[in-house]
Amino acid sequence: MRHRRRVHQLGRPADQRRALLRTLTTELIRHGSITITKARAKAVREEAERIISLAKDGSLAARRRAMGYLYDKDLVHSLFEAAAERYGDRHGGYTRISRTIRRRGDNAEMAVIELV
Repeated sequence: MRHRRRVHQLGRPADQRRALLRTLTTELIRHGSITITKARAKAVREEAERIISLAKDGSLAARRRAMGYLYDKDLVHSLFEAAAERYGDRHGGYTRISRTIRRRGDNAEMAVIELV
């Protein structure tokens, strides 16, 4: 039973799910917004907010944790430079999820997740 378990399963084993979330988080930070299914968007939001909070901290330990998670080293450097001025006055809520039309092939709920 999974009573009160908060991890989004996404229909994948743990290693594939972790890799999927890392890839989607990297692409969200690189492009600013991506279109994915609603369930994936909710799962990516948690990871993206965690990485942006690390970037706001700006310490060396936070930078190393972010480099261990994201796939692009240059992206981590640019994020850490821009995060303090872009998100300095915010206490969370760095992403926005807005629903779009359903996907044509399987009628899945789609959403656009973007950085605020």
